[in-house]
Amino acid sequence: MRANGVFKTTTEVVVPFFDVDSMDVVWHGHYVKYLEIARCALLDAIGHNYTQMKQAGYVWPVIDLQLRYVRAARFGQRLHVHAELVEWQNRLKLHYLICDAHSGERLTRASTIQVAVNLADGEMQLVSPQIFIDAVEHALQRDASPTSAASS
Repeated sequence: MRANGVFKTTTEVVVPFFDVDSMDVVWHGHYVKYLEIARCALLDAIGHNYTQMKQAGYVWPVIDLQLRYVRAARFGQRLHVHAELVEWQNRLKLHYLICDAHSGERLTRASTIQVAVNLADGEMQLVSPQIFIDAVEHALQRDASPTSAASS
């Protein structure tokens, strides 16, 4: 059973011609790129993106990737890529759902796990850096405030 995310974003992607294979469907490896687009949008929404992570002295490599293909995406199709933050205190775990933007039909389900690695010594961190935890907690508080709920 998949855990529910505590912070969510949705990004729209239109499948470009160069992402389809000879069978006119998105080549399976390009879905990872769509996940990255959604992950970057989620990190921007949190307020601690890859640039800020690096400035804080950390990189966050993907150490686990799970994909389940349900139906193929095709050239020109509008996709909604939903990203949900599931874990952040010891690692960064996100769940994704790729759907047809028009019908809402599920095409792909995925998850990624990333860990912080200290740039100075290359050591993997067993706990997420406090600066990242603080950014997530601030984003969660911001989204839970009555002001942000009223403006949604």
